[in-house]
Amino acid sequence: MSSDVTTLHDPVAGLRAELDNLSPHASPCRYLVPAKWAAIRGSGIDFCDRLGAEAHRLGWTAAELFAVHPEHGTLRIDCCGALMIGGDEVHGVEATRIVTARGSAYRNKARQVWGVPIWEFTKPGTGRA
Repeated sequence: MSSDVTTLHDPVAGLRAELDNLSPHASPCRYLVPAKWAAIRGSGIDFCDRLGAEAHRLGWTAAELFAVHPEHGTLRIDCCGALMIGGDEVHGVEATRIVTARGSAYRNKARQVWGVPIWEFTKPGTGRA
């Protein structure tokens, strides 16, 4: 089975593929230094591999995990997904929080305004990045 077919049937594989398509060396957001981006990207890929299925089961969305502000990227952390802020290793996923090496990131669906997944921020023709 090709990877394209797999990602259609496996949402976690689709998220991982989106991250894989972004360069680890070139930051997709202005003001996000390449070294920090490399850590965030690596942590996101590791998260998908180890905890992605559980996150999907618990209802975490691409935006809740990988969003950035549609114009200001990671500068507006109030619109960022749980995995787009620190780049820390994720130790666990729960229904309302992601536990990292240095803390937790929470979701509050009722009040949170999410940005766009990082791979949407970098799409050609969007006027971003």
